[in-house]
Amino acid sequence: MSLIPATILTGFLGSGKTTLLKRVLAEAHGQKIAIIENEFGEENIDNDILVTDSKEQIIQMSNGCICCTIREDLREALQLLAAKKRQGLLDFDRVVIETTGLADPGPVAQTFFMDDEIAESYLLDSILTLVDAKHANQQLDDRQEARRQVGFADQIFISKTDLVSAEETEDLMHRLKHMNPRAPQKAVHFGEVALSEVFDLRGFNLNTKLDIDPDFLKEEEHAGHDHAHHDHDHGEHCDHPSHQHGHHHAHDDDVKSFVFRSDRAFDPAKLEDFLGAVVNIYGPRMLRYKGVLYMQGTERKVIFQGVHQLMGSDLGPAWGKDEKPCSKMVFIGIDLPKDIFLQGMAQSLV
Repeated sequence: MSLIPATILTGFLGSGKTTLLKRVLAEAHGQKIAIIENEFGEENIDNDILVTDSKEQIIQMSNGCICCTIREDLREALQLLAAKKRQGLLDFDRVVIETTGLADPGPVAQTFFMDDEIAESYLLDSILTLVDAKHANQQLDDRQEARRQVGFADQIFISKTDLVSAEETEDLMHRLKHMNPRAPQKAVHFGEVALSEVFDLRGFNLNTKLDIDPDFLKEEEHAGHDHAHHDHDHGEHCDHPSHQHGHHHAHDDDVKSFVFRSDRAFDPAKLEDFLGAVVNIYGPRMLRYKGVLYMQGTERKVIFQGVHQLMGSDLGPAWGKDEKPCSKMVFIGIDLPKDIFLQGMAQSLV
């Protein structure tokens, strides 16, 4: 039996997650989808009303979709669904897990890596984050959970852009880009998104494409080169096109990203030691990190990624004949000490 793709849907309260889910469940798209509403850890008003005998409720829809509300363990719900599918009691093609508005998607994502039984049945496809354009700045300012959700995302959908000015939307996109340069952003009409943009995004595939917005890299390079060559006064640097709106100075978010790059090869043992050490200390604050690495001792690209304390690597294709081997790694996390990371990475080079 092939692995069941799973999508984690997260996002701010009122961003349109329910609209998106209803559409996914109601639309005749020919896919049978199981939706798991993950409500543990948050007081739910319906608890008193819904006194049920069974621990979970699995409701089968007329179009073959399944809705499963769990108050218990996500792991158990996933195992139960997989078992019922194997036994031919339930038929579904994929799973969407909706986390509550303030949940941290990290532990949900980790379930798919840590748990062998889950890993044998499911393949984590991506984490989608819905952002409400009208309330985003306030929510990002006030709630670390909201900032974490942005940091984890493989794809960001921004809803309610019709309620704010084009400039506000642009400022918001710029802010999100600084937190997470590897997630594409798309403005959507209140959670109404084409399903092709929701499924099979392969955000957790260890593929050779390092999804970082190219403009972000240019901007980072610009900043980097300035420091390397001469001391510039701040004004000159800030004439760079994307600095003009004073974007950077408005919000100093604790979820930030930075990129390490080098065209020298890594010493595998040194790199493993360094990453092992930082993950031990900063793991809970490391949201996502991903890279295509040039390693000594192999002709092939090494694809690397992690979520919190869990990391994994894979051999990719060989470096092309005309391709200059180089490493690029993006780190997204909460107040990570950029200098320690960059210095440690540099010291792990051959």
